[in-house]
Amino acid sequence: MAITTLATDKLYRVSTLAGLAPDCVSTATLPPLDDIIGQERAQSAVEFAMSIHEKGYNIYAIGQNGLGKRTMMLRYLKRHHFDANQRFDWCYVANFDDNRVPRVLRLPAGKGNGFKKDIEKLSLRLVKALPLAFDNEMYYSRADKLKTELSRQQEAALTALTEEAKSKSISLSLSVQGDYQLMAMNGEEPHTEESYSALTDEEREVFENSIKGLEKRLRGIIRQLTEWEEEFSEKQQEHDEQVAKEVLAHFFKPLKAKYRDQDDIKTFLGEMQRDILDNLDIFLEESEEQLGLAYAALDKKMPRRYQINVLVCQDEHKFPVVVEESPNYHSLFGYIENATFKGTVFTDFSLIRPGSLHKANGGVLLMDAIKVLERPYVWDGLKKALRSRSLDLNSLEREVTLSGTISLAPEPIPLDVKIILFGDYQTYQLLQQYDPDFNELFRVTADFEDVMPRHDESEALYARFISSIVHDNNMLHCNRSALARILEYSSRQADDQTRLSLHSANIANLLRETNYCAKSVGAGEIGREHVEMALKNQELRVCRLKDMVMQQFHSGQTLFSAQGAVTGQVNALSVISTTDHEFGAPNRITATTAYGKGEVLDIEHKVRLGGRIHSKGVWILTAYLSSLLGKQRPIPLTTYLTFEQSYSGVDGDSASMAECCAIVSAISGVPIRQDLAITGSMNQFGESQPIGGVNEKIEGFYDVCGIKGRTGTQGVIIPSSNVKNLMLRSDIVEAASRGEFHIYAVDHVTDAMALLTGLDVGNVDDASFDTLLGRAVSRLNVLGKHKLENE
Repeated sequence: MAITTLATDKLYRVSTLAGLAPDCVSTATLPPLDDIIGQERAQSAVEFAMSIHEKGYNIYAIGQNGLGKRTMMLRYLKRHHFDANQRFDWCYVANFDDNRVPRVLRLPAGKGNGFKKDIEKLSLRLVKALPLAFDNEMYYSRADKLKTELSRQQEAALTALTEEAKSKSISLSLSVQGDYQLMAMNGEEPHTEESYSALTDEEREVFENSIKGLEKRLRGIIRQLTEWEEEFSEKQQEHDEQVAKEVLAHFFKPLKAKYRDQDDIKTFLGEMQRDILDNLDIFLEESEEQLGLAYAALDKKMPRRYQINVLVCQDEHKFPVVVEESPNYHSLFGYIENATFKGTVFTDFSLIRPGSLHKANGGVLLMDAIKVLERPYVWDGLKKALRSRSLDLNSLEREVTLSGTISLAPEPIPLDVKIILFGDYQTYQLLQQYDPDFNELFRVTADFEDVMPRHDESEALYARFISSIVHDNNMLHCNRSALARILEYSSRQADDQTRLSLHSANIANLLRETNYCAKSVGAGEIGREHVEMALKNQELRVCRLKDMVMQQFHSGQTLFSAQGAVTGQVNALSVISTTDHEFGAPNRITATTAYGKGEVLDIEHKVRLGGRIHSKGVWILTAYLSSLLGKQRPIPLTTYLTFEQSYSGVDGDSASMAECCAIVSAISGVPIRQDLAITGSMNQFGESQPIGGVNEKIEGFYDVCGIKGRTGTQGVIIPSSNVKNLMLRSDIVEAASRGEFHIYAVDHVTDAMALLTGLDVGNVDDASFDTLLGRAVSRLNVLGKHKLENE
């Protein structure tokens, strides 16, 4: 049966938007879609993970960039219902027992900053109130009374001793150095050395005994004076504490009542109140130099010791969702700053800074998997935090250098967070294979689709998705024809008439550029012509390499013919890819034969320009030819096969049908039409198999035919299984409708042989010279007889 050219409706599937209401003329009347289409599987996985609060149910979102993974996640999390009672603010405060281990306070969400302001007001009031409490007549009167009592006791004891000494002609005096002295008196004057020496031995002995007794009494009195001073100090301190207690009780009472339901805060307020009593000098000392460090706050002049470091203050009405764009160790786990005051470097709890995990605690943290793995120590730190379910804020420098530098060791914060990592399949497979902790910590996989089925309902949803982009970005509205063209573009991106691409980033970029094109010509809405203009501009920006390749065909540097017939020569098709563009270009494949053992020598493989898949395709077609022509006797030929003018690597099996046809032509001597090109893979039974890039390959051959001159008979042979992938350019569809270009779909390589040679293929049992295989068998038989005669 003759293979006929494909009808034009098979070459391009037009979008009719039958799923939209007839009165919907543009996106202005089309309700936006508040969701990501075609990702039901991934969304179900996310919903499942978010509903389980046990450890390890974190999410790894798999898919290529541009699928809208992050957008879908953020939109779902925006609608996520959460328990506000399970979210908290976290504060670090001073540990009055051990300054190196700051304490953690947990408050209900949204209360942290309010508590900090309350403590600031309290501290600032105490800074003023406490000095005033010790600077009034009542305080001075009580202090003077204690001092007067001490002085009276001291004077009474010393006066009694003085009188007793006087009665014994001994004086008690205070020296310049502050020491008490007992001296023998000669009347009203102290004895001189001469007068004392003139005394009798009995008189001197009396003086010495009296002085010794008085010195003993004096030592006892001095001890008594010290005890009285200690008693005075204790009474003075008790007095000061009593005054301070009255002031503190007055100011702390409202706060304790306000936070009576918060046990952590009540405990802290009690500890703070006791610590202020132990450190009243912070509030009473007048020397700014001595207290400079205590007041070296970065924001307000108040004692650092009683500041509240609000690490995280959540919005009580919002679910915490944090996107970390640069997940290094400090940005993720937090860090401790150092401050300098008058040449002194110091740190304390008020210099602890939060990381993304602190901010996302109680909610969700979204990160790129590759960025997490690229940064040193981040992946290990993240696994440690997820396993322990706590945030232990340690200095990275101390862990890395193993130094004994003094630093803080803050109390760990309980961690309740869902981690969502975005990554590709390769990263996912590497983590599964090489990290045994990965499957334990990331038990949920959200697998994002690349394409979705194309039918009337899905086209309507896709149109609403386009409408959401238009509305979100305040673009000109798309009319119905523009919507249809964008849907057709999406199907071309999916390389399938029955699918729509889910690479939302590509659609959004096209809409932005289309909006620009429409505005640049003063249009009031976006039409099909503006979409075509944007696509043309895109092509122009990235097609430099394509133009260079086509110029080589135009100048004749690349040998090529699009008409006539040549033996052992066939036009194959390939795709050339850059980072942002793909285009097709024909390649000439040639085959020559010589006496041999039936081998097919792949020159590309011999010189190591052929990839593994290409070599596999050559071996497959060799097996097919051996089964076709070598069942009865060995094939007495060796075939040499190559891509002409190929100077770089060749891979893929999409040329195996073309290579098979070239070899059969070389064996049979039947020339191959050069106005046809062929692409397609084949199996060992000769059946055609689908290949990729079919649209680009056809378009590349069509463009070269335009350079070499059109004949009206030119066309391309493709596998039948690739017909559903056709979404060709409009100029090719129009040429096909006029009968100037032809697309043939074949199920078997013999169908392609028939088209390329113009002969019936026949079979090996029929040695008729009118069939392709008949001619091949006849030539092989002749060669076989010559070989036997020569042997």
